[in-house]
Amino acid sequence: MPHKVSLSRLKLTDFRNYASAALTLDGRHAVLTGDNGAGKTNLMEAVSLLSPGRGLRRAAYGDITRVGAAGGFSIFAAIDGMEGEVEIGTGIETGEENTARRLRINGTPAKTADELTDHLRLLWLTPAMDGLFTGASSDRRRFLDRLVLSLDPAHGRRASDFERAMRSRNKLLDEGRFDPSWLAGIEEQMASLGIAMALARQEMLGLLTRLIEETRESSPFPSASLQLSGFMDGQFSRPSVDLEEDYAAMLAESRYRDAGAGRTLDGPHRADLIVHHREKAMEAERCSTGEQKALLVGLVLAHARLVGNLTGHAPILLLDEIAAHLDENRRAALFDLIDGLGGQAFMTGTDRSMFSALGDRAQVFTVADGRVFE
Repeated sequence: MPHKVSLSRLKLTDFRNYASAALTLDGRHAVLTGDNGAGKTNLMEAVSLLSPGRGLRRAAYGDITRVGAAGGFSIFAAIDGMEGEVEIGTGIETGEENTARRLRINGTPAKTADELTDHLRLLWLTPAMDGLFTGASSDRRRFLDRLVLSLDPAHGRRASDFERAMRSRNKLLDEGRFDPSWLAGIEEQMASLGIAMALARQEMLGLLTRLIEETRESSPFPSASLQLSGFMDGQFSRPSVDLEEDYAAMLAESRYRDAGAGRTLDGPHRADLIVHHREKAMEAERCSTGEQKALLVGLVLAHARLVGNLTGHAPILLLDEIAAHLDENRRAALFDLIDGLGGQAFMTGTDRSMFSALGDRAQVFTVADGRVFE
């Protein structure tokens, strides 16, 4: 059983609709109930900012700070983490909307947000993700990279470095500066980073596919088959050095084409995650809305199990409106599956009775008008 990572305290100041809020948690799952717009998802968003990136809403910091607040926002959490007990504080101060948020771990400024992955891994599922299979490929890439990041903390840095190098190449091409030495240097960097990104994605999908296959008979949700498309398809069994050489050559040959297009047309930034409903042998985008939601839930929970297996520590799950539109039997099976992962989950819903199958496995909080009551 993976080690349980859990929050014991959470305190917010001037965050969204909360002037101040504090939760004391006992390691069980946390159920947040209340009317729509009460602030349940805002609490989850605060927890999501204990991971690298901009959280589950990807919001600008100016939008996160409470309207009318004199300063910025702050989040404090005490965690029984992967390296023991730890206190994490993050936020921004007045006028810092366009800067990186500050981060302290045990009172010491962190060098990068990547240090958060030493203490906890976070996965989330929100109603905004319901259109993942029918929406833009960029949404699926972002979803995929969050899955990779939870297993490989260096993936985010590689992705941002690749984007930076690609912007430099695009700028040179746009300005008509076809200096071969400059471009070759940038393209070699893009090739190294881009192939590393693609291989990390392929490795994660391979591990996840095997786990789904092993557990499909016991899962109450449909199983997904996964593959990547759109970048060097079918070539990733070859040595990485050969792949890097081929991608660098591809970039060199496409300079004039990319200059005309105004962007780089080949690379991991163009890949797409293709998902099929395994039992129906059908593309996920052609499934019904209910089937798509069930596929997504099963996929996220399978990945949570994979994270626990590989890191030895169960991830914290943020599951917004997870029980909506499920019948009583499916909800009970879902809660048993979540509990069986061995971690702590935060779940929201408007109706407390939907979580009755959890019994004493969860703390229940009522959220109303920017306040939280147990």
